[in-house]
Amino acid sequence: MSLSAALTAAASSPSPSPSESTTPTVPTFQDAQESATNAASWVEQNWSTWLAIGLRVLLILVVAAVLRVVVRRAITKLIDRMNRTVQAVDGTALSGLLVNVERRRQRSQAIGSVLRSVASFLILGTAALMVLSTFQINLAPLLASAGVAGVAIGFGARNLVTDFLSGVFMILEDQYGVGDQIDAGVATGEVIEVGLRVTKLRGADGEIWYVRNGEVKRIGNLSQGWATAGVDVTVRPTEDLDRVKATLDEIAERMGKEEPWNELLWGPIEVLGLDSVLVDSMTIRVSAKTMPGKSLSVERELRWRIKRAFDAADIRIVGGEPTAPEATPPDPTASMAAPSAFGNTGSPQSEAATAIAPQRPPTK
Repeated sequence: MSLSAALTAAASSPSPSPSESTTPTVPTFQDAQESATNAASWVEQNWSTWLAIGLRVLLILVVAAVLRVVVRRAITKLIDRMNRTVQAVDGTALSGLLVNVERRRQRSQAIGSVLRSVASFLILGTAALMVLSTFQINLAPLLASAGVAGVAIGFGARNLVTDFLSGVFMILEDQYGVGDQIDAGVATGEVIEVGLRVTKLRGADGEIWYVRNGEVKRIGNLSQGWATAGVDVTVRPTEDLDRVKATLDEIAERMGKEEPWNELLWGPIEVLGLDSVLVDSMTIRVSAKTMPGKSLSVERELRWRIKRAFDAADIRIVGGEPTAPEATPPDPTASMAAPSAFGNTGSPQSEAATAIAPQRPPTK
């Protein structure tokens, strides 16, 4: 006898009358034996079905757990291999300078976290759906409701989803990392933390910018590859160009051999030549490749050395806007009118301009 048949029989049995309900009935040994026989027969008829369902659910859970552990371990090994393999750039040893340890560590942790989360969600979600289907539960309404809820959440949190997806692609494509100097459009500074939703930047004045990844439309990374230090030297047009170039070459050669500039300079300092020639000045361009983020330090040191060397060689540096002469204060009496002769009533001009009074006829 199945469980549904037993419930139907119990529902169709006549309800006891009030008089019978008030009288307690004592079950007999025969009633107990009959109930035990019915339960045993029901278990005997359905045990195989329940056992098969239990074994199937257990198998699904075990396979899902093993597959999740294997996939997570594989992702961890892949991330560790990414950390260990840092290829050289152009056959030189620039890779250790271009990619620091903290940047690789944070990038690998972010990528590993995203991949592990996605793998766990897919594996456990599929296992849950398979378990529900084992109990013969109709999954169509559940999937439809999940789809509608996902669409509603996507519309409501579209900015959050945009920030998350932008952060994932920024990390996967290695657009920037911790320690890089970047120009994100909305803010400029040194990257101190890269997240899936927000990137933290340290500004030039020490302020911290929290930039949402979805708001970044373009990225200018100032710390990848190499930087360029450029200095413009403006001298008088009457200076000897060969003498100026010899002085600059001497400065460049001496600076390239001294520490720590020999490590910061990734190429010789070159005198590129005349950048512009004007009536009262001419500009000579000096340039050099430097370590990323060190171009400003090299430019400051180069300007310092050029100024000292030019002073010693009696080469005058000119340029800049001429100082405007001091304006003389305005004369407060300039706006005052000159004194008029008509202001004095006793003057001949004032008397001549006075109207002649009419004469009264004499009285008789």
